[in-house]
Amino acid sequence: MRLDRNLLVFAAFNGAMAVALGAFAAHGASPAIKSLLTTGAQYQMVHAVLAVACATWLDGGKTGRIAGWLAASGGLIFCLALAMIGLLSLPVMGMIAPIGGILMIVGWIVLAIAAFSSHNINA
Repeated sequence: MRLDRNLLVFAAFNGAMAVALGAFAAHGASPAIKSLLTTGAQYQMVHAVLAVACATWLDGGKTGRIAGWLAASGGLIFCLALAMIGLLSLPVMGMIAPIGGILMIVGWIVLAIAAFSSHNINA
């Protein structure tokens, strides 16, 4: 297997966005939306880190890479939905946020499947 460079780049941009959004939440956001932005940034960062791990896990195979893509995509969708609710007053995005949440959950489950089926992990 090889490093998934595209996933690594996607994860890096997710991480950068999470830092920027978290900084804005801490220093520029009104108290009314600070919680939404902070939550979105935290979830996005955690799942960006998971995607980096999946992108660099050479024994994870295709399943490990899929887990990373699901986690990073879910984190981005969830974070953007919360940001749009708070910054643009688009409550309809509350229907989109769960899609990101489901993708993040499925990413973790697929990661467990990849770890269980990996041949190079000591039991």
